[in-house]
Amino acid sequence: MFRKILIANRGEIACRIIKTARKLGVSTVAVYSDADRHALHVTLADQAVAIGGAAPKDSYLKGDAIIAAALETGAEAIHPGYGFLSENPDFVDAVESAGLAFIGPSAKAIRAMGLKDAAKALMEKAGVPVVPGYHGDNQDGAFLAEQAQVIGYPVLIKAVAGGGGKGMRRVESAAEFGDALRSAKAEAANAFGNDAVLIEKYVAAPRHIEVQVFGDGRDAVHLFERDCSLQRRHQKVIEEAPAPGMTAEMRQAMGEAAVRAARTIGYSGAGTIEFIVDGSDGLKTDRFWFMEMNTRLQVEHPVTEAITGLDLVEWQLRVASGEPLPLRQEEIRLTGHAFEARLYAEDVEAGFLPATGRLAHLAFPDNCRADTGVRSGDEISPWYDPMIAKIITHGPTRRIALSALGRALRETEVAGTVTNLSFLQALTQHPGFVRGDVDTGLIARDIQALTVKVKDEERDQVMAGLAALQVTGLPRDTLSGFALWAPLEQQVCLEKDGDLLTVSLQFSGPERATVRVGQVSFEALRDQSGWFVEGQARMKLVEAEGIHVFAGSATASFKRQDPLDRDGSAGLGSDVTLAPMPGLVRSILVRVGDDVEPGQTLCVLEAMKMEHSLKAMRTGRVASVFVTEGSQIAAGDPLVQLEPEASHHG
Repeated sequence: MFRKILIANRGEIACRIIKTARKLGVSTVAVYSDADRHALHVTLADQAVAIGGAAPKDSYLKGDAIIAAALETGAEAIHPGYGFLSENPDFVDAVESAGLAFIGPSAKAIRAMGLKDAAKALMEKAGVPVVPGYHGDNQDGAFLAEQAQVIGYPVLIKAVAGGGGKGMRRVESAAEFGDALRSAKAEAANAFGNDAVLIEKYVAAPRHIEVQVFGDGRDAVHLFERDCSLQRRHQKVIEEAPAPGMTAEMRQAMGEAAVRAARTIGYSGAGTIEFIVDGSDGLKTDRFWFMEMNTRLQVEHPVTEAITGLDLVEWQLRVASGEPLPLRQEEIRLTGHAFEARLYAEDVEAGFLPATGRLAHLAFPDNCRADTGVRSGDEISPWYDPMIAKIITHGPTRRIALSALGRALRETEVAGTVTNLSFLQALTQHPGFVRGDVDTGLIARDIQALTVKVKDEERDQVMAGLAALQVTGLPRDTLSGFALWAPLEQQVCLEKDGDLLTVSLQFSGPERATVRVGQVSFEALRDQSGWFVEGQARMKLVEAEGIHVFAGSATASFKRQDPLDRDGSAGLGSDVTLAPMPGLVRSILVRVGDDVEPGQTLCVLEAMKMEHSLKAMRTGRVASVFVTEGSQIAAGDPLVQLEPEASHHG
């Protein structure tokens, strides 16, 4: 076994590799870019070396800098993780030329699978089924019709130079083929100046099922399959193992085909054989075809680890250090079912655009495995993939594992950036997915239902009320909450998503309060774990750069409004400026008839032993001043009013 390895990667996978290396007593060296100087993987590793700028081309793709770091620190091997240089055969050659071991397949194996057309030809020769089709130069109509008959209907006619669906036709029978071919060719010629087409088998209900293989350069085994059909724009969202509806015959056929593929290229290390499967009539042994091979560890490898009880990174280290495969095929067991959901910083409503931001708070429940490369306080960088974590659950049955995933997602707490958490929760409740009736088009078909926002006014008001209680700082003693003759009333101004709201709190002791948000009132109680409302699901409050309230699938973040930062937006529209809180009018700086500019101070309020300037929101003329200096005012009282914009002519 190696004494020290360098990890040529970052984030979640670097942390994952470090975890196994520690278990095996192997020292680790991290590399990091300028953007990752304080990243979690840098903290966890035994040593860390800076390798360049934030952009991947200036750091994680600089093979020479990574090899130099390995040699400088005395590492014996380099683990590439996934992405970046993991499937770059030239990097493998350079690593081995430097006298280091590469924890992965040979450069020859990577090259053999690097070009999809060549890989398909190689697999077909090895007896691995490939998608039936004709990709040749003969464009004669009668010949193409014959090829379609051989392939079997339905078929897909596709423009060779195609894109955007142009020059593409689905054909159900031989009777339709001639007209469809002429139409496709005409459209292709018009769109691309090239009417050449190819013919492929049309897969009506495509499923993406992949088989985990592992080799030692001499032999190979498979560790069962994963279903990765739940995709958005060809990106995997939730993966599971084993595949729903898998039969013993189908698993054997796919497993044997995958092992044949690995043996054909003398594969060493972890790899994945990806198949496209026609799921329109169940899983049949003559309806799966080779797509490609990923010559590295996959992002979704934890679900395979969950159902086999094996550590694939440990296998990688052992095989790369010269050991044979740890188990024979018959010794590998499949137990239960597992799911993995990918939690991303992304704006679902904006079309799943990647998001950035500072993670004010991040926490995962105990009932799942959470692989992550970030923690509370970390920045989601614009330079790299915005994945926050992979959330993995395992159970004795698919139903139990999926139920556990739903609960784990509901109990995951993220604040500080937008995420796809609610979207993932919606997926776990999708009727088709719950049944195991999945294909690669499920998300696209039901995207509106999966992204609808559930509006719950009562819940939102309770969340705001609890957030206000959290920031009051009310002391816990028997007399707190009482004035001389009546309960103490306090108003708290909160900001949520740019909107301001005032919460009224009336305390009748340190453990009880009446809360009013808008027109709604409710009673709140406090115990050792914090404030709560009887009859409502328990909500968790976390104070970290604001108050974050977590209520199952709902999350709301609030900030106590600081009037120092507040301007005329405290008013009704832009005409009337209202008092943000109770206080004393210390000074009035304008008179009726004065012209004011945006940001100009209108008056100064003294509250909470501080002075707060209230400013104009727009250009205008003062129409009214409702208070005098020395006046005691309540929250929401009008202070200054400007003339309506239409009546002000400057």
